[in-house]
Amino acid sequence: MALTPMMKQYFEIKENYKDCIVFFRLGDFYEMFFDDAKTASKELELVLTGRDCGLDERAPMCGIPFHASSGYISRLVAKGYKVAICEQVEDPSVAKGIVKRDVIKVITPGTYVDSNSENNSNTYLLAIYEENNNTGIALTDISTGEFKTTSFTTIKSTLFDEITKINPKEIIVDINITDKFTDELSSYTTALLTKKDLSSFRTTDDELVSQFSEAELSELDSASKTACKILLKYVYETQKMSLANINFLEKYDIINYMTIDGSSRRNLELTENIREKNKKGSLLWVMDKTCTSMGARVLRKWIDEPLISKFEIENRLDAVEELYNAISLNEDIRIALKDIYDIERIVGKIANGNVNGKDLVSLRASLDKLPYIKETLGYCKSSLLNEYYEELDILKDLKELLYNAILDDPSMSIKEGNIIKDGYSEEVDELRKAKLHGKEWIASLENSEREITGIKSLKVGYNKVFGYYIEIRKANYSSIPEGRYIRKQTLANAERYITQDLKEMEDKILGAEEKLVNLEYNLFLDIRSIVSEKISKLKKSARIIGNLDSISTLSIIALENDYVRPNINENGLIKITDGRHPVVEKVIGRGEFVSNDTLLNSNDNRLLLITGPNMAGKSTYMRQVALITLMAQIGSFIPAKEADISICDKIFTRIGASDDLAGGKSTFMVEMWEVSNILNNATHKSLVLLDEVGRGTSTYDGLSIAWSVIEHISKNNNLKCNTLFATHYHELTKLEGKIPGVKNYSVAVKELEDNIIFLRKIIEGGADQSYGIEVAKLAGLPKEVIDRAKEILDELEGNNTYENSTKEVLKKEYEKEIAVERIEEERVEESIVNKKINNTNNDNMQLDFSFMEKENLIKELSEVDILELNPLEAMNKLYKLVSDAKKLK
Repeated sequence: MALTPMMKQYFEIKENYKDCIVFFRLGDFYEMFFDDAKTASKELELVLTGRDCGLDERAPMCGIPFHASSGYISRLVAKGYKVAICEQVEDPSVAKGIVKRDVIKVITPGTYVDSNSENNSNTYLLAIYEENNNTGIALTDISTGEFKTTSFTTIKSTLFDEITKINPKEIIVDINITDKFTDELSSYTTALLTKKDLSSFRTTDDELVSQFSEAELSELDSASKTACKILLKYVYETQKMSLANINFLEKYDIINYMTIDGSSRRNLELTENIREKNKKGSLLWVMDKTCTSMGARVLRKWIDEPLISKFEIENRLDAVEELYNAISLNEDIRIALKDIYDIERIVGKIANGNVNGKDLVSLRASLDKLPYIKETLGYCKSSLLNEYYEELDILKDLKELLYNAILDDPSMSIKEGNIIKDGYSEEVDELRKAKLHGKEWIASLENSEREITGIKSLKVGYNKVFGYYIEIRKANYSSIPEGRYIRKQTLANAERYITQDLKEMEDKILGAEEKLVNLEYNLFLDIRSIVSEKISKLKKSARIIGNLDSISTLSIIALENDYVRPNINENGLIKITDGRHPVVEKVIGRGEFVSNDTLLNSNDNRLLLITGPNMAGKSTYMRQVALITLMAQIGSFIPAKEADISICDKIFTRIGASDDLAGGKSTFMVEMWEVSNILNNATHKSLVLLDEVGRGTSTYDGLSIAWSVIEHISKNNNLKCNTLFATHYHELTKLEGKIPGVKNYSVAVKELEDNIIFLRKIIEGGADQSYGIEVAKLAGLPKEVIDRAKEILDELEGNNTYENSTKEVLKKEYEKEIAVERIEEERVEESIVNKKINNTNNDNMQLDFSFMEKENLIKELSEVDILELNPLEAMNKLYKLVSDAKKLK
């Protein structure tokens, strides 16, 4: 059997879109066939049916009404599927044979724009390209027209940190990407990975020149350019057009912003909380009081990308302070901002041809507020607000056009008429009059015919099949004047008639309606074209509005939450008086939160060793310091009485227990990976937060690792960074005075009879005990368990078992190191003696120390017992071996 013509057409189209679910338009439905139908029926809970297709077996099939497709598409895209929309592309009335169909758009997770969504976050599509040990990335949000690129030396951790920050919905990667790299990438992002053959993109810059200026392209290296080409081509392939709102290419450098790795972003809960993965409970939740969608997106970016330029930070702080001190002026700005719609996404609709009359009314209402905002900014003195005043284009001509052309309440569809305002077009006015006159004539016809015939129940009606008609019930047939009407339709209890005059008037009315609808549609397209010419100006004004909204928001939260302006320095000093955790304070209430001081510097308070029981507030305090520092570098006021904040290039955190069972990593292994990442990437300008390092293994191993990490941070000249180190190992408090920069702090606890009270206050000096049993009691452990634990603790403390054992172990470790060094010395002496014996017959031969050292290195390598090493020891051993090997090259 042969395929039917329709199914043959379907297979030809599906062949080009194998990775998509094809929505195949048949009449008023989108139909899906074969595997697409099976997938869609499962994911969308649709009934799976069948259709004769010319094959022996019926084709599996399911369908949805085309007018309700938006919700179904949204669900599929959210699950990571791509949807190809296949429509009729020729008029069925003139088609010969089967109507021609083709895909008009491909909707993917990275290109999906939900016009009904109020989501204020960006939907990013990302492309990655590697070339000569240089990685270029390009990202875009087609709904807002944002298009950015950067490049950096190919280091996986750098790439993964950037992906975590961008949080794309879809990533374009090379088709030859390894499974290992795919797995690593998937562990950092839930984005859909779209694999493409990227080898064909090393071509001319024609595609980029047509979209961007040559000046923008001149700053790009080869990897960035290629990533941009890949991204633009994919956008064109999916949208089937080049988007006019993607008209500015922004090059950025990752070193211009604070680096925050994925683990630290999660631990600090910057834009979402750790538990439910939603906004509530995050820093963004506290700070986002924005009035516009554009402002909400800008503020999120500022939190994701804190500044490291003192000049730029101070610039923002000046603007925030000015509006903070001018409450009335700021309130006026915010009132105006609340009436501004999402200009960026309206511009996106204009660019892709999806804008309707109501969108233009929203744009008009937004433009109406710009003159007042510009006038208000004219009173401001800070450089940033003054810059906004100078650059804000109020687009007066465009606003007047939209006021004159578009009705206040236009139709949703641009093909149904009722869009153009009276007075804009004479032809539209005339057709409306003709249509209105005809309907008035028909309305009066009913009364006149009742008087002429004497039939009181006579009525004039209309339907799409028969047009206008006069309906008379069966009981009144005898009263119908002979020859007055022409019979049109017979019903069970009535007859429907027409007259020649009625038919002529119907033609005039319907002709006027059809002409009016077509004319309004064409006029709307002309207006849309004029608005399209203003896209660049609209985007610039939208950007300024978003930035102004964020500045205004930082001012209002400072006022509402009693924040203060921090002093910004670059000398390593972080001094906070009465600092508070911005999120915890908001949850429990200002009066309940216990504020704390912090002093970190590059001298005697470089590493704060914080001891104290669980639940006492150590982690909250540490996060608090990091968030205050980050807020300061955003350009925000901070929750404290006063503060002096040194600019940090990176913030690292190792807080909380986590594991990666699917990846085969235990809690301890994950902890060690995170510590390793910190030690390898932190600089002397970084802020490091380490909580309970080493707790995932045995006491002695954990204590040794924690001790070693503190030494490494404090003594390594490339580090020596500001560090908060929370621990339960009280033995580490002895490091104060022995290691430069280490300072003991603890959480104050008050003992009351058999209970403890956490005072949440950080004080100088180390804690003398952990209060673990008391914490267990608070957690609700059975009384008999608590009592027995106390008995065991008394026995251990009475024998000094733990302390003596610890001292003994540390002593043995030291003696072991001395012994190893002595053995190495003996090996060297033995090698020298052997070498001398071997060379006794050659008095002129020099002693080959290089050969001897290589022999020792091989021997040392062969004696390494991997199974006996913990992760940190293994890394240290590998580092030493590699260093020794390099010296012998």
